[in-house]
Amino acid sequence: MNEDNVLDVLLYLFENYLEEEIEDRGPESPLRDELEAAGFPEPAVLHAFDWLAGLEDQRRDPGVLPNTTVLRVYAAEEIRRLPADCRGFIMYLEQLAILPPTQRELVIERLMALDDDAVTVDHVKWTVLMVLFDQPEFEDAYARMEDMVFDLQGELLH
Repeated sequence: MNEDNVLDVLLYLFENYLEEEIEDRGPESPLRDELEAAGFPEPAVLHAFDWLAGLEDQRRDPGVLPNTTVLRVYAAEEIRRLPADCRGFIMYLEQLAILPPTQRELVIERLMALDDDAVTVDHVKWTVLMVLFDQPEFEDAYARMEDMVFDLQGELLH
């Protein structure tokens, strides 16, 4: 399966639908039909729906992680699938206080769930946005990340 299609589906959902619309992802969901009519292959749509379900599960039960700075040691499979520039960007976001440890782990888990061996920094940026989206405690971090993704900072007049 071309996993770029999965990320394309996720980005399409993220940019074009409200959260309430995305919540209806059952087998008879009109959203599923709309995505397939828009040209997304059924396997990519189903994988995207599974990815979103995994994100919801992780948000409900993120596990026990301290809210302090923690050095992250990557597993061999994570190192293989997340290139050094991606891991460095994740660390950079932590240093900017955009990505606390609990959210960092969620981002890494969701990147691994893409099942893509060609993860890029753009994948990381969009995944961070999707993870931080609609979490009131991370509104400022989301806004900063959104500026970074859309490069709004470079367009501001001084």
